[in-house]
Amino acid sequence: MEKHKKPMYRNFKDNVNYMRERLGVDKSFDVIHLDLEYVDRKMAFFMIDGFVKDDILHLLMKFLARLNPEQLEPEPFEKLLKTYIPYVELDYVEDLNEATDQVLAGPTALIIEGIDKIIMVDARTYPVRGPQEPDLERVVRGSRDGYVETIVFNTALTRRRIRDRSLRMEYLSIGRRSKTDIALCYLEDIADPQKVKTLKKHLKKIDTDALPMAEKTVEEFLSGRHWNPYPTIRYTERPDTAAAHIYEGHIIIIIDGSPSVMITPATYWHHLQHAEEYRQKPLVGAYLRFVRFIAVIFSIFVLPLYYLLSVSPELLPGEISFIGPNEFGVLPLLLQFLIAEVGIDMLRMAAIHTPTALATALGLVAAILIGQIAVEVGLFSNEVVLYLAVAAIGTFATPSYELSLANRITRIVLLIVTASFGVAGYVIAITFWLLYLARMNSFQTGYLWPFMPFSPRALKDVLVRSPMPLKHQRPRFLNPQDPDR
Repeated sequence: MEKHKKPMYRNFKDNVNYMRERLGVDKSFDVIHLDLEYVDRKMAFFMIDGFVKDDILHLLMKFLARLNPEQLEPEPFEKLLKTYIPYVELDYVEDLNEATDQVLAGPTALIIEGIDKIIMVDARTYPVRGPQEPDLERVVRGSRDGYVETIVFNTALTRRRIRDRSLRMEYLSIGRRSKTDIALCYLEDIADPQKVKTLKKHLKKIDTDALPMAEKTVEEFLSGRHWNPYPTIRYTERPDTAAAHIYEGHIIIIIDGSPSVMITPATYWHHLQHAEEYRQKPLVGAYLRFVRFIAVIFSIFVLPLYYLLSVSPELLPGEISFIGPNEFGVLPLLLQFLIAEVGIDMLRMAAIHTPTALATALGLVAAILIGQIAVEVGLFSNEVVLYLAVAAIGTFATPSYELSLANRITRIVLLIVTASFGVAGYVIAITFWLLYLARMNSFQTGYLWPFMPFSPRALKDVLVRSPMPLKHQRPRFLNPQDPDR
């Protein structure tokens, strides 16, 4: 939506009164208005307390106090902007509404009597934590810095790893009321211009008053299928991971207020990759990826398959006839699994809200409730606890938190369908699941690429962690302008 413009008044006092009214100076204690007079001209500063570097403004006021009126003639605006205001980040606007919006974002507005432009001094600072290693993407060896909640810090962390003159950081503002800062980050010489254009078009179409949940709100506008549990955008809090994807030709979305950046486009396999695989020797990395794939497969299929073999023991070959519970317990097997699934999620949510000092106590309580006591009272059988633990380990081994949650929902649906329709239900449900993923797209890219549509060379790179000297080509689905590394 086009913003309503408000040209400046001829009268200095009218401009000041309009800014005071629009910013609510008398209604908010942190909105500061300073009336000053330098070089025989009335001046007014508008700023937000907590966003302003006091020492910078103090320095500017000292410089203004030393000026004589004749030093600003004959072009006072040009002299102030280019000569007498000693600061790097200076700009000007001619619209009162735009000046108001910028003040709320952090810069300081300077209105000067007799000048029909507002000087914007970007002397802002934000409360920010240190760039610590993200909890969800830890590595044994590797960098320990991670993105923070301030967009300027995040763009700096990205540029530190990409010293390429074609790196572009395009600014956007989304939200009629929040006016959240967004940066589109990509390499102009590599990224597909059509993908960049399409993504910017979709971002500009977002029409909402605010982005309270930052990147998650943007994802829901971009993904399209609102009830689809599978993520079509990958998140990372690691600058090295983001840089690696930018070099491949991906487009990164950095949103102010969030330490997670969005990687687009992203296929199913992108959610199964982890930085640890590339921090080890190629053979070790390939092994780690293979183990991770097995864990993810177990997290989806092991519970429904165990249930199917338990209720239909005739399907078991003689060599593995031991599979299946010796005692079914008090509750039906399906109900045991569903209660255990819900119980695991309850414990996960409890862990999020539990202070670190009490986390050990919560773990002990969980082990007692879901383990020994639950088996002894007959609520669960031993096999249920065993296979549930295998599925839970596979879920926690999934690098993408969003994908692990989606796989958990798929596991529950498969379990219910298998219990309702037996072997046919198990096979048909898996078939529909694969078809559903195959039909999905991530920014005009097949979600299961390179498995569907099939690309043998790319599939090999997905399944096996290849040595970096042998990776000569960028992924073809990104349609990079420079396909050769």
